[in-house]
Amino acid sequence: MTRASDTARLLGAGGTLNGALSVDTISEKTSGSGVTIDSLNVKDGGIGGHQIGGRRNIVINGAMQVAQRATSVTGLGADGSAYNTLDRFKTSFSSTAGRLTMTQTADGPSGFANCLKFDCTTADTSIAAGEYLVLANRIEGQDLQQLKKGTSDAEKVTVSFYVKGNANATYAFELYDAVGGRHASQLFNVTTSWNRISLTFNGDTTDTLADSNALALELNFWLHAGSNFTSGTISADFASADNTRRAAGISSFFDSTDRTFFLTGLQMEVGSQATPFEHRSFGEELALCQRYCVDLVPDSGSSTPYIMGGAVYNDTLVISHITFPVEMRGTPTVTLTGDSGDFSFVEGNQIRPCTSFGQNGMSSNGGGINWTCSGGGMTSGNAGNIYIESDKRCIIDAEL
Repeated sequence: MTRASDTARLLGAGGTLNGALSVDTISEKTSGSGVTIDSLNVKDGGIGGHQIGGRRNIVINGAMQVAQRATSVTGLGADGSAYNTLDRFKTSFSSTAGRLTMTQTADGPSGFANCLKFDCTTADTSIAAGEYLVLANRIEGQDLQQLKKGTSDAEKVTVSFYVKGNANATYAFELYDAVGGRHASQLFNVTTSWNRISLTFNGDTTDTLADSNALALELNFWLHAGSNFTSGTISADFASADNTRRAAGISSFFDSTDRTFFLTGLQMEVGSQATPFEHRSFGEELALCQRYCVDLVPDSGSSTPYIMGGAVYNDTLVISHITFPVEMRGTPTVTLTGDSGDFSFVEGNQIRPCTSFGQNGMSSNGGGINWTCSGGGMTSGNAGNIYIESDKRCIIDAEL
């Protein structure tokens, strides 16, 4: 039995707990599983019966700290999906004439140095049925087993984030099971001030999430959509019909070139309680992002922009080998921004422009890149470095 004397020992000077809660705010109960403080919904298992400590946030880069590819990209809006600026945040467009600029911006709410910003640069007020604009954060199945999805004891999850815009708007947030095709959506409001949104979803007892490195769940922000996605009644519980899936009742981000959308502090955690955002160090967040993307370009202030070494195989071919900073999600693809000619092999005092490149024996831990150079005359066995022109990048990509 819990006694008043036991409570007193838990309280600090002045009858407070951690200097914040008075005795009057605490209602105690005892059970076979431990002590419950009802006013905080704190149980022996944690807040709402779930964890207090440890890693709570399932989302990577929720504080918008890491942007390996670029800090700003203009003219986005053509059909297709791509990771453009902030790591782990993918844009998807279909059939819209609207265009936007996506930026990592130092304009977050208190406690957040960075946020994602969309600026509408071309409006689209004639919305076709199949149009959409979606901002997605995608998660592997093996990182979601604690949700117990597809079982009788599937867990509730709570998603929270900070948003603002240039004017009031209503958008939709969706959890989308990328394997089973099931989804749950809720509306949220944006104002001209930063606000924290908290959305709780019931557990889904249908369709388990495979314990693998494949895409299992998408966290989707629906900012623009046609009638194919808006004609039904939005469903906060997992369902399967497309017209109830995503965006009923939302505003259109592309309704005016004045439109902006800011986002940061994205968190998803097990349970029905939104806890304070879990901040991680930049080094931790970067390493988590590098499982999916590695930028080989040195710091922009570097006076020697060499991205890797290389050895001459014959008079036109150079072979490089790289080891990734962390093991990547799978075998990656090497992508160069710009033309191959923006890369050169420096052999002694000779600069050999590269005309093409190709992967060679790549794995999730590293591998080779072959560079074909113009001019000939290189000496087999010589060593040198691959040089990159300013504003170009070499991206190693194993994204979902």
